[in-house]
Amino acid sequence: MKTGCYTALITPFTNKGELDGEGLDRLIKFQIQNNITGILAAGTTGESPTLKWEEHNRIIAEVAKAAQEKCLCIAGTGSNNTHEALDAVRHAARAGADAVLLVDPYYNGPSSLEIRREYIEPVARSFPDMQIIPYIIPGRTGTQLLPEDLALAAKKYPNITTVKEATGNIDNMRRTRECCGENFTIMSGDDSLVLEMMTDPAIGAAGGFSVMSNIAPKAMADLVMLLDQGRQEAAEKLQTALAPLLDLVTVTTVETTPFGRVKCRARNPLALKTLMRVMGMPSGACRAPMGKMTHLGLETVITAARKIQAQTPWIFAPVADFFGVDIDERLDNPEHTRDLWYDYEQA
Repeated sequence: MKTGCYTALITPFTNKGELDGEGLDRLIKFQIQNNITGILAAGTTGESPTLKWEEHNRIIAEVAKAAQEKCLCIAGTGSNNTHEALDAVRHAARAGADAVLLVDPYYNGPSSLEIRREYIEPVARSFPDMQIIPYIIPGRTGTQLLPEDLALAAKKYPNITTVKEATGNIDNMRRTRECCGENFTIMSGDDSLVLEMMTDPAIGAAGGFSVMSNIAPKAMADLVMLLDQGRQEAAEKLQTALAPLLDLVTVTTVETTPFGRVKCRARNPLALKTLMRVMGMPSGACRAPMGKMTHLGLETVITAARKIQAQTPWIFAPVADFFGVDIDERLDNPEHTRDLWYDYEQA
């Protein structure tokens, strides 16, 4: 994989909950205009678990078509059903995707050995001309392809040269480098860990798949570029500027109920899509069973965005320019947050 920043693109929906084709086109063009290295289509940030396969395939085809000679297209084709994954990869190959991303099989929880033998390797063997990128995120899947099995698969199949690493476990990342060798590509799957993963010589990441580049593609691409050039001090300053935004990938609040206090965790892409709706970008609501943020969660999002806008307005400037919106007005006008939250007790 090419060093750089790859946007894990959201899937925009209409008010009726249908795929917003026009919005998708605008989001793709926005990413390309801001020099993103590649676009991940129909990944988990794109709410792949709730997409119909017809929608899934359409999104990949649209991104692949628009990305030609402009940026790379990575197709999210993972499943907890190997036969479904094979069908999805077949479609992605026909659509012209440059690579496919295979998230570890969720819920049914195969062992690392089974993930390798019954999932990753059958796909790699069936599509030798397609780059296969395993996606390791045990916090979402409840299982994990271990570095040892990843290395065995990569040794056997030359089209497995990259991993999206979202374990959050630095030791696991270092073990991946140790097992897979210096020529294997490790990509960060966590916005907040890109800097650490790229500067740790025992990991040597080559960039990352970003959630928040949906809103700040230029800033996230610049962060990876600075790190790739060895300009760590400048990268650290940019990371600090971006920190309020990067902290929004998952928003955890403590809510009060008649039965006591509870934690409420708004997981990706809920906070991201909420902010995109506030800022006037194509997005729409998440599909059920994801819903809305709590009022406290929404305030966390708005506060972070206002801080970015006040201190480093250039980060949101591409959104303002491309979509023709006034960021300050969007963040300060309560009309833009109406119906985007619900009271915990009343929900």
